[in-house]
Amino acid sequence: MSAPPRRALLSCNPKARSGDFSLDEVRAILRAGGIEPVDPPEGADPCAAIRARAKDVDLVILGGGDGTMNAAAETLVESGLPLAILPLGTANDLARSLGLPLDPLAAARFIPTAQPQAVDLGWVNGHYYFNVASIGFSAELAGELTSEAKKRWGVFGYAVAAVRVLRRVRPFGVTIEHDGKVEKVTTIQVSVGNGRHYGGGMTVEEGAAVDDGKLDFYSLEIAHWWRLLALLPALRRGTHGKAADVRAFKTQEIRLTTRKPRPVNTDGELTTHTPAHFKVMPKILTIYAPPPSERAGASDLAQLGNRLLGTSPQRS
Repeated sequence: MSAPPRRALLSCNPKARSGDFSLDEVRAILRAGGIEPVDPPEGADPCAAIRARAKDVDLVILGGGDGTMNAAAETLVESGLPLAILPLGTANDLARSLGLPLDPLAAARFIPTAQPQAVDLGWVNGHYYFNVASIGFSAELAGELTSEAKKRWGVFGYAVAAVRVLRRVRPFGVTIEHDGKVEKVTTIQVSVGNGRHYGGGMTVEEGAAVDDGKLDFYSLEIAHWWRLLALLPALRRGTHGKAADVRAFKTQEIRLTTRKPRPVNTDGELTTHTPAHFKVMPKILTIYAPPPSERAGASDLAQLGNRLLGTSPQRS
């Protein structure tokens, strides 16, 4: 006798950039692979849907971008259910970090034969995050970049908003406490990464991984805003930590304090403020993804997967 089909909650964020993507073909792909999709209660957002269906399904398939995954992280941890990702967002940085196909139909074809992989989450002031948390320039950028701009312009919207924010960015002081050390610096941005990619193509650190049990910290202690433009290629490669005016290290726990409360951006959403206490939560969630040995250069793997499946990457 054949095994009964696995049941998967299929919930999409309609506000994601491609939130209006038709799921009919996705459902057909899943059923052909032995997964029966279960619809969320009418009108329920992804978090409410997970709570409502948690006892009735074997896994959760979330359609959306990094903000959708961020918002659902706590509920996913509470449910104990493995996550599969249908990339429908603007940047889809978590999918890139995991080496997943960026085309939603290619991602759907991947799910039935994939194995769940244990991944870490970052944690700051009670909020989970997958990719990176930032204070300073990136947090101001998150406040500037509206959902409408992301839907209209995609990743290009990040560049447009960054130019506007760059003109008004000012250095600020921050006290860094980690591994028994206390350091006071002046910076335009501090970031605490859990995953590999963020911000529509930036790399936290060239060797960073979402399951390495470490946080990757960096601080941009630059004298002039134009220096950020010069650092851009290194920020994309994840080699910026080698620059003389960039402080970078790995840790498992860190506290950041500023003179006045400053917003903290987690995976593109403003969720808390300083003082900020960060920790890594090792292997706290499972996601259907390629194993770590196949995940090096995750963005390249994602693009290769799209080509092998005969699809073109979705604009994200």
